Amino acid sequence: MAALAVLVVFNLLYAFPRYLSGDPQQSRIPLDPHFTQHYPVVVVHAVLGNLALVTVFLQILPWIRRHHPRVHRVSGRVYLFAAVLPTTLLAFALVPFSQAPFGAFGLTLSGVLWITTTVLGYRAVRRRRYVDHRRWMVYSFAISLGTTWGRVLAELMQAFPGFRVPLSFVLELSTWASWVINLLIAHWWLERTAPRAAQLVR
Repeated sequence: MAALAVLVVFNLLYAFPRYLSGDPQQSRIPLDPHFTQHYPVVVVHAVLGNLALVTVFLQILPWIRRHHPRVHRVSGRVYLFAAVLPTTLLAFALVPFSQAPFGAFGLTLSGVLWITTTVLGYRAVRRRRYVDHRRWMVYSFAISLGTTWGRVLAELMQAFPGFRVPLSFVLELSTWASWVINLLIAHWWLERTAPRAAQLVR
């Protein structure tokens, strides 16, 4: 939990100072001069994306689930309806302006999977299928952290003196590796903890 909290805070510190400045020059992604609303869309996308990270982190905290179930339920609805859905739709609007062709496909695929896993998790809990809810929401959380890991990877690849790679390569690699690796880790962890999880919801 502590490591995940560090990632959430890192993402907040990484995105907010630049995107809340109101200065398009502070954007961490290249802006298309022909798309006049490019910067505002990026800002709203960044703000709602961070809201998604904060609310989904509240979702996975065991203490909140056990002692404050209402907070768990409310944060889950905020995560789905106010964060995941609008964030992903805005991401789809930004995909045509991506400078990483294959990365743009990766972003689209991760967005589709993010919405799918979250909606399936919501549907499962509405039907009181708590084991399925847990599984889908863990996958959703893994995808939501993809952008954060991508940023960490991009920073590491550009942090070493003398080691320079094209920005397009960094974008391609970080766009795919981040969420794919997250999903593999999430699947491994779910399989490892499945028997214990089944006992907890009985």
